[in-house]
Amino acid sequence: MNIHDIKEKGLLLFECIGGSKAYGLDTPQSDTDLRGVYYLPKEQFYGLNYIRQINSETNDEVYYELGRFVELLIKNNPTLLEMLATPDESVLYRHPLMNRLHVGMFLSKRCKDTFAGYAISQIHKARGLKKKIMNPVAKERLTAFDFCYVIQGYSSVTACQWLAARGIEQRRCGLAAIPHTKDLYALFYDSNATIGYKGIVSGDSALDVSLSSIPKGEKGLATLYFNRDGYSAYCREYREYWEWVDKRSKERYSDTIQHGHNYDTKNMMHTIRLLQMAEEVLLTGTLSVKRQNREELLSIRAGNVAYDDLLEQANGLMERIETAYASSPLPECPDIEAITKVLVEMRMTLYE
Repeated sequence: MNIHDIKEKGLLLFECIGGSKAYGLDTPQSDTDLRGVYYLPKEQFYGLNYIRQINSETNDEVYYELGRFVELLIKNNPTLLEMLATPDESVLYRHPLMNRLHVGMFLSKRCKDTFAGYAISQIHKARGLKKKIMNPVAKERLTAFDFCYVIQGYSSVTACQWLAARGIEQRRCGLAAIPHTKDLYALFYDSNATIGYKGIVSGDSALDVSLSSIPKGEKGLATLYFNRDGYSAYCREYREYWEWVDKRSKERYSDTIQHGHNYDTKNMMHTIRLLQMAEEVLLTGTLSVKRQNREELLSIRAGNVAYDDLLEQANGLMERIETAYASSPLPECPDIEAITKVLVEMRMTLYE
């Protein structure tokens, strides 16, 4: 089943425009995000083929089965609450049965954690992006050999430098683990290439150093340390960085660089929006999807506010959210029994 099938078979219950256009924060470059609610035919709902959610390939269109929709509303999921509170001008279709569900049934103190928690995750994403922009990882990948060091007194030099200074080839070296130590090795050298040592590493793709069989009586040249943890961290950072390069939105990345603040301005705009909404919900018990401070938020989106200033604003909002939570008129959680009764009645009407 796909989104076309939902509409073709008359299973659609609700459809609206979501995202920036619903918030009143759209720009000429903004896409149109569609959100919706559907129900399954009786046989499919009671059978084994329950489909909770249907997405388009780009996730610009996301539709939820009625039960899944209500389940996420009870959890105070911000996206679903915003769907239910969508302004009339952004609603494309509403089945009469959907009037039985209203946002006031679901708003609770849980919004502190869901709205603010999601906002905090956006801050972490923005920080991660800033780190990637400010600390690019070279395309040419380092090897395990680049993380090997030779001990010299109370200091160390890279194994590459140490070998080059002595005209020694790493492929003729042999390593033997030093007992009762971690990542320390005795370094031997086969000047005549008669013993057949394995070298310090077996190749550029090696994830570890190589150990060789050392003949009895051989004299070691030095002690080598392999920074295993450093190499593991580098491999992870390299993988994450180049995966990000492959998947990043070129348009958003270009915008970020152009703004000159080295953070994802769109993420930070929505971070401030979510925190402001969390405070409003806790204070007033209502949810306003279309934002009245469009210019302020779009100024953040345009990169007109420094990252540190936004963090300070976000911290201030989080402190106010804690205060609002303490005195909020909202219940601790939605009335699950009452909501379940409404859901059952809706399904009974649909299946009659």
